[in-house]
Amino acid sequence: MRRIALALTAAALAVGVVACGDDEPAPASGASADTSKPLVVGASPVPHAEILDFIKDNLAEKAGLKLEVKEFTDYVLPNTALIDGQLDANYFQTPAYLADQEKARKFKAQSIVGVHIEPLGLYSKKVKDINAIPNGAQIAIPNDPTNEARALRLLAANQLITLDDNESTTATIRNITDNPKDIEFAEVEAAQTPRSLDDADLAVINGNYAIEAGLTPSEDALVLEQAEGNPNANLLVTLPDEANDPRVKKLAELLTSPEVKQFIDEKYKGAVLAAF
Repeated sequence: MRRIALALTAAALAVGVVACGDDEPAPASGASADTSKPLVVGASPVPHAEILDFIKDNLAEKAGLKLEVKEFTDYVLPNTALIDGQLDANYFQTPAYLADQEKARKFKAQSIVGVHIEPLGLYSKKVKDINAIPNGAQIAIPNDPTNEARALRLLAANQLITLDDNESTTATIRNITDNPKDIEFAEVEAAQTPRSLDDADLAVINGNYAIEAGLTPSEDALVLEQAEGNPNANLLVTLPDEANDPRVKKLAELLTSPEVKQFIDEKYKGAVLAAF
């Protein structure tokens, strides 16, 4: 297998941690949370933080919500920060990814509401048509379990490969039963898939990373996931003890408001789809 050379960049993220002495009261939670304090929400920069910033700038004050947005450039730290109490909620992940993280990290979260869908797409700087993919082409795919399975299902749906279960949410390249074009797979971190286009023939890229890289999914992708019946809505998530926090409930209302739907439709023009 040919290997692609990727210049991996480490995203340094400084998150403030407040140390509490034994004589200090424990933080409030749930319905008893201090609603005068900002709700601290972790999010991927695009489109999650952009949507939250729209709410913060246009809707939150009128709704009586103070909102603080913390940006994360990977898919690991937002849950770590939530578990550690550095965040009140996060907004970046799909149900399948959350379930995988709960199992791997042995924690329990509470999904509050699904907000939007980012269709996964197949992109290339070298191939202009899916029917022109050459034999032996190399395709970069995300290496986390959830997004790798999504990527393989996308390729299977477009007859590039066959899986032993084409609906599997846990498929890996070991589940490929037919590979008529002898495609080679490079498994890379999801955030690095846009960079892999410089070396690989094609790459399957998450919608948020495609947008960050200056790609327009509706125009640049050779194929996209279908939105209808898509189970990969991006969720507002908190911990079970915080699910009744009035601030979380208020944010859920704002995230699924007509104003936010209009913002998503106008700004992302089909690259991001409202799930409500």
